[in-house]
Amino acid sequence: MEYRIERIGRADWQRLREVRLAQLLDTPLAFGETHEYAGQQGEGNWRARTNWLNEPDRVGLVAVDPAGEWVGTMISTANKDHPDAVDLIGVWVAPAHRGRERGVADAMLDAALAWARDRGAGRMLLGVHEANPRAAAYYLRRGFAYTGGETPYVLDASARILEMVLPLEH
Repeated sequence: MEYRIERIGRADWQRLREVRLAQLLDTPLAFGETHEYAGQQGEGNWRARTNWLNEPDRVGLVAVDPAGEWVGTMISTANKDHPDAVDLIGVWVAPAHRGRERGVADAMLDAALAWARDRGAGRMLLGVHEANPRAAAYYLRRGFAYTGGETPYVLDASARILEMVLPLEH
């Protein structure tokens, strides 16, 4: 199956809402908001999210299957605390489209890395929930390493988000 990687546009707020709600049902611990909260947000909030994704210091990517369905997302944004770094957030692939053989996550990450390198970033940072071994294994396979940094998970302070980094060659 062929997938296209596209940028999320300002007019895509309804599609973004749909995929975000699916993400929160599928993998609630991977995101810093609840399905209930996201479901209560109105059009203005979703439009603000797509506007945010289209600022010059970030890129919102979506994987699109041959039927035109959004089956994955990945966002990269400039890191406010480290000018040489970009953050990777909002990563998700629909269950039916997961797996190395499909290549959805790899295609999105390749596009995010190209964007980061074009910006001159020296490294990509991300946080992975300690109870999400599938995601951690993917990042390790792609060359990320744990930094030793961790922060409390915003929805449950007893859980940890583990920081990972990938140095970027230019």
